[in-house]
Amino acid sequence: MSTTPGTAPGATPGTSSGASPRTAPWRDPALPPTVRVDDLLARMTLEEKTAQLYGVWVGAATDGAGVAPLQSEMSADHDWDELIAHGLGQLTRSFGTAPVEPALGARALARAQRRIAGANRFGIPAVAHEECLAGFTAWQATSYPVPLAWGATFDPALVEELGGRIGRDLRAAGVHQGLAPVLDVVRDLRWGRVEETIGEDPYLVGTIGTAYVRGLESAGIIATLKHFAGYASSAGARNLAPVRAGGRELAEVTLPPFEMALREGGARSVMAAYTETDGVPASGDPRLLTRLLREDWGFTGTVVSDYFGIGFLQSLHRVAGSPAEAAHLALEAGIDVELPTLSCYGKPLVDAVRAGRVPEALVDRAARRVLLQKCELGLLDPDWRPEPGAETDLDSAGNRALARQLAEESVVLLDNPDGVLPLAPNARIAVVGPRAADALAMLGCYSFPSHVLTHHPEVPLGIDIPTVLEAVRAELPDAEVTFARGCGVSEPDTAGFPEAVARASGAEVCVAVLGDRAGLFGRGTSGEGCDAEDLRLPGVQAELLDALVATGVPVVLVLLTGRPYALGRWQGRLAAVVQAFFPGEEGGPALAGVLSGRVNPSGRLPVSVPRRPGGQPWTYLQPPLGLAGEVSNLDPTPLFPFGHGGSYTAFTWEDFTGTGDEIPTDGSYELSVTVRNTGARAGAEVVQLYLHDPVASVTRPDIRLIGYRRVQLSPGEARRLTFRFHPDLSSFPGRAGTRIVEPGELELRLAASSTDVRHRARLRLTGPVRTVGTGRVLRCETRVTEV
Repeated sequence: MSTTPGTAPGATPGTSSGASPRTAPWRDPALPPTVRVDDLLARMTLEEKTAQLYGVWVGAATDGAGVAPLQSEMSADHDWDELIAHGLGQLTRSFGTAPVEPALGARALARAQRRIAGANRFGIPAVAHEECLAGFTAWQATSYPVPLAWGATFDPALVEELGGRIGRDLRAAGVHQGLAPVLDVVRDLRWGRVEETIGEDPYLVGTIGTAYVRGLESAGIIATLKHFAGYASSAGARNLAPVRAGGRELAEVTLPPFEMALREGGARSVMAAYTETDGVPASGDPRLLTRLLREDWGFTGTVVSDYFGIGFLQSLHRVAGSPAEAAHLALEAGIDVELPTLSCYGKPLVDAVRAGRVPEALVDRAARRVLLQKCELGLLDPDWRPEPGAETDLDSAGNRALARQLAEESVVLLDNPDGVLPLAPNARIAVVGPRAADALAMLGCYSFPSHVLTHHPEVPLGIDIPTVLEAVRAELPDAEVTFARGCGVSEPDTAGFPEAVARASGAEVCVAVLGDRAGLFGRGTSGEGCDAEDLRLPGVQAELLDALVATGVPVVLVLLTGRPYALGRWQGRLAAVVQAFFPGEEGGPALAGVLSGRVNPSGRLPVSVPRRPGGQPWTYLQPPLGLAGEVSNLDPTPLFPFGHGGSYTAFTWEDFTGTGDEIPTDGSYELSVTVRNTGARAGAEVVQLYLHDPVASVTRPDIRLIGYRRVQLSPGEARRLTFRFHPDLSSFPGRAGTRIVEPGELELRLAASSTDVRHRARLRLTGPVRTVGTGRVLRCETRVTEV
């Protein structure tokens, strides 16, 4: 930007020349929002209406060091005073663009809002939005575990609490909208944004994502579901590549999490995906953004573009010949707001409307939705004030405690065959690896330190992030702990191998801390635009691990990654394997607690861990021909399956019961099991319910998750878990494309993972084929009772 907002000029909002009288209906909070907005819209000029349809990004980098795709090419300079003369729809990332002390940032945002309101006839401020993928993306704000770690907890209640905490911090800073959660379902583990997803199963993604939405919305923050829809299915795992998924995959895998988060979570905004499906870009697809989202699902909120997504209709997709044509396509499809800054929805749109090339009714439709949302937020009320409330600590003790609990619950014990873990308190331990002594090893690409601070090396992190090495030394004060880096994350240099091998050889146990470096657009090994060719560990880390294993000293592998990597090369050669998906600022102490035994690991895999580095794309949701068989020499069976995770205690699953063997296609069925902790320490078990449909009119996944419940148990304690299955959970799009429930045989499986089945219930659905729609049951209800 050539000019940035400063102090407010002192004008009282809504009193500038030509403003509507103070008795105008749109000013009356007692009237219904629709009445107020209709009155306001009728008073606005075309320029004033279009001004509500775009954001502005103050201070966005144009030097190639951006945080959005093609940012330097798509950004343009705008004069601030000229820009806000007609109003402004959104302010983009006041906190998430450069380091700013939170209290100062809140006051600066309030001054900008006063200036925006004072500059337009109606005194309407902007909606301020920020990223909040793994915490408020602001300097000195808590960096929580990434969404893939949320999935590993199988704990929606904890994730809802997380959303509430993040939402309250956003509101305290003057922010209205959060650009999260990501509801893309992993389809190819090589994709760089796997760390931002919740997992490879739509039910897990839907339930955890909906919990986060509830938390954000409970704090008054507009939750924004992204990326709608199909983004994670990009071909070859390449960011923004075309999506070649069919309609059935979209209906069964891609769309259900969005539907659940809208119906059950109450999300008020949706972000259109960058990608195209079958030749039609999402940002220009009225079937997706209007017919499905609004007409079928009844969504009434706003649809926002992904950053520069409308301009990409011209520059990348080439389905528009000019910015005005791109604006027309996007408005017609159903995108209400252009983010992050104005381009197509500015002068090109105004000129096209005046020339009769774009119907003004499309502008009115979008402006009405935006103004209704502003009305809901209180931004049209006469007593609106932009000043934030009491200053808040964005990295409070409560935030850190929640970050610690979430990190602890997300750590997955993949293997511990000989009980090497927990470590002895006085052991000689060699901590080795490029992720052991780096604070950034804990954080994903949308954390503020990884996302923004890499461009400001002179600025401190702003939050305390203990490394694994520091945390192990603090956790085991009587242990003798040595350290060697060994190698870099992605560099080919092996000069550090001899020191690492020497450290390991002199120890009783070696803790090898390996993994990813989060970054953007090739500046990391995981993150947006950091896609992988295969699932080998980055750089020479695999060779380092080979060298450590060759010492004969027991090696505990600790992985700090944004995606799973192929580990079959070391099957049976490692003393233990611990997986953490970018566990946030408290991840070091959480991991050290697992290594020491203070924390009993309870995480479960939200994605499968492959045996071999090739063979992608693959997830566990496969029909029979997607599984291992004699028709191919390639075996896709993972080394560690979806839902897998170990513990330092043991559980039995007793007294399994079902409620019969036959129900109608609109009936219900209950199955129950008693879970008992038979070990010597407290722990959590995650009971998972899978559906197997042996015969159907179209091919079905061999198994798929339809329910789960996490239960915490003390030694000797037991709880009775009951799952209520509704046949709607077995529905699928039939050959005609309509979602149906078919009569016939089904098998319900209670399991500790997608392959570790403990109990089966076989039942038969009776009656006619039943068509189901948007009112169908989406969730398997569970209850827990004392024994």
